[in-house]
Formats: sequence, C-alpha cells, structure tokens
Amino acid sequence: MTGTAGTAGTVTNWARTITYTARGFHRPHTLDALAALVAGSARVRVLGSGHSFNRIADPGPDGVLLSTAGLPPVIEVDTAARTVRVSGGVRYAELARAVHAHGLALPNMASLPHISVAGSVATGTHGSGVGNGPLASAVREVELVVADGSTVTIGRGDARFDGAVTSLGALGVVRALTLALEPAYEVEQHVFTELPLEGLDFAAVAAAGYSVSLFTDWREPGFRQVWVKRRTDQPPVRFPWAAPAKTPLHPVPGMPAGNCTGQLGVPGPWHERLPHFRAEFTPSSGEEIQSEYLLPRPAAMDALSAVDGIRSTVAGVLQTCEVRTVAADAQWLSPAHGRDSVALHFTWVRDEAAVLPVVRRLEEALAPFAPRPHWGKVYEIPSAVVRGRYTRLAAFRALARSLDPAGKFTNAFVRDLLDD
Repeated sequence: MTGTAGTAGTVTNWARTITYTARGFHRPHTLDALAALVAGSARVRVLGSGHSFNRIADPGPDGVLLSTAGLPPVIEVDTAARTVRVSGGVRYAELARAVHAHGLALPNMASLPHISVAGSVATGTHGSGVGNGPLASAVREVELVVADGSTVTIGRGDARFDGAVTSLGALGVVRALTLALEPAYEVEQHVFTELPLEGLDFAAVAAAGYSVSLFTDWREPGFRQVWVKRRTDQPPVRFPWAAPAKTPLHPVPGMPAGNCTGQLGVPGPWHERLPHFRAEFTPSSGEEIQSEYLLPRPAAMDALSAVDGIRSTVAGVLQTCEVRTVAADAQWLSPAHGRDSVALHFTWVRDEAAVLPVVRRLEEALAPFAPRPHWGKVYEIPSAVVRGRYTRLAAFRALARSLDPAGKFTNAFVRDLLDD
C-alpha cells in the first residue's frame, strides 16, 4: 500500500520523506473493528494514500495510525440523483472508472488519480480551472466515525457542513462521502510550449480551457509548457500565445511522457484526460518534496513576477513548478475559502536541507499576497500567520470541540493550528 513503504515496523509517506512515529499501525477490515479501534484509542490519525509531505497524518508516539484501505470498498452510484456514495479508503482512479461505467462523471480531478478521495478533500486538494472549485466542492454529505466509535452524518444544509469536509482529519475518521456527479463528457488535451511571462494575459490564458496548467523550471523567464484541457462540449481551444507541442510531453523535463494522459488533442473520457498522469501508471516512491500556495487570483501576475525575481534561487532545487487556478469555495479550512485563487505548486528535489531555505525565501517573496499553504505540503509560514488567514477558524475550533472534546483526532500539527 502506498504510504507504508519502509523497513520492517516502519511506515512512511509516499515520498519516504516522513517516517511516522505512531506506536502502532492498524488496517481494520470491518466497520465494527474500525469503531472499536477508534473508541479504544487515546489518539488516532488516519493515513490515506500517503501523499502528504509534512506530519499532518502523524499521531505522535502516543497514538495509533489508521488506514481505511482494508475496509470493504463501497462505490454506490445513484443515477437518478446523480450522486455517488464512496467509502473513505477508495482512490480517485477506482471511483472514476465506476462512475464512468454509469455514464456519469466528476466535475474535476487532481493531477494524480492514485490519491484517496477522503484524504484529498480533507486537505483541500484541487484540480484546475477558473470555474472549478477544490475537490471538496463535489461533496454533498460526510459520514464520520467520531471519538466514541459512533457515526455522525453531516450533509449540506447542516450548519456544520462547511467545516466538516476539509477538516484535516480533526473531527473523526471518514467512513464515506457522497459526491455530486454530472453526465459523462470527453476531454481533449492540448500542450503548448514556451509561453513568455512578459506581457502575459494571465486571465485569458487561465480561461483558455476547462482546465489549464502552466509549467516552468524557472531557469528562464516564462513557462516551458501549458496544458489546456478542453471539454468537447465547449468551444475549441484558441491559444495564440505559444506554439503547440509536436510530441507528447511530461511536465518534469526528461521524464517519459508515456506515463502521462493522452495529448495532441485526441479526445478521451474525462477521467483519462483531467489528471496529468494515467491511472495505469502506479507511482513509485517519489524523489521529491512538494510545496504549494494559494493566493488571490487578481494577484497572479504580481506573484509570478515576485517568483521570477528570485528564480535563480528557486531553480537550483526545483524539478518543476505548476501554476493553476481554483474557484472559491465555502469550506472553512479550504485554502481557496472565499476567494478565487491561483495556486503555485513547487516540486522540489528530495533534499530537505537544501530546500527549506529556498522555501523560506519563496514565502518571503509571496508574503504580500497572503498565501495559504496546501495543508499536506511543506511550508515554513508560522502557524500564527496561517491562522490569521482563515476567518472561520474559531467556528472550526468550536466544531472540533463539539465532536471530539478530548482531542482524540488531534496531533501536534492540528493542535498548533487550533491553538487559541
């Protein structure tokens, strides 16, 4: 299972950059066993697909680490209601295939389809598109196994809902989620190369397709690649700012394009084009560290210029940088809460000693734009500063105390955030 690589008795994240310090790792196979484990433990954190790069999932040495991947997978599609109920351990690739078989689709997907649904929405993970919110935007109901082992269901219309989905695992174990669906659609993927930064009309470029991603290594000004994903039920792509690629490309220079989803404008099912990487390609442990920051979208060009101003520093430890847009959502702890956002994602080399000073320098450059870091990535912004960028944090604290009064689902990461 991804996230359990390591020597005997150890559990690590996907990239092997974090070794969890839990006193035990558990993978229950029944809901009764899950409930009993939760009720009988003093401290619990849940590990999804292990694709986080900080200690958000680490319960500490006094707690247990739990995976729901061993539970019977549930994917219940309601074609009349256009919804799907999916259990916590299911990954997007499995979910997408099942949904597509019923002629339905998710509105968006992240770049990697191998990540768990529950873990993705809990940390504010997203895809791209000026009209597309984070993955949590599709959630209509969440079922949580709370501290005493009972199940609490919170749906839209419940005053607690906007705190219950992107919850950092601080409220309970996600037993299942219900997601909204739409009719299946096809997508074309067009890749363009060498987009200049100078004179860039970011708003026009970001709106050139249903989903748009810009990639650069910051070794030179501008972007090495732009991936434009067009729904075939929407207008054709017009992209006069850069030349189309003549062969398929990988977003990290030098990596094989065969691992990526179909390009060159060949249409395919939504779930085979919206992610950047094929579901058939199982990622091994990544030689990387990741950081990501969401900023107000109107600040996009100023923020990109700020990064360009320190690109020689950034480029020295960078594999690739991806720039995407995310529509605002209402989740209290979403990095896109209340503001249409531009997301700057950095895939670094796996060398923490070299990367962290660059992360700090980058955060200094982005500070005027009040960046909110992705909850599952590496960042150095002080917690007091991060707390100040979430206007509904007090409401989330109250929700957490009501569902988990003893703090069973907290850890050092969460306690630092919820500290008054």
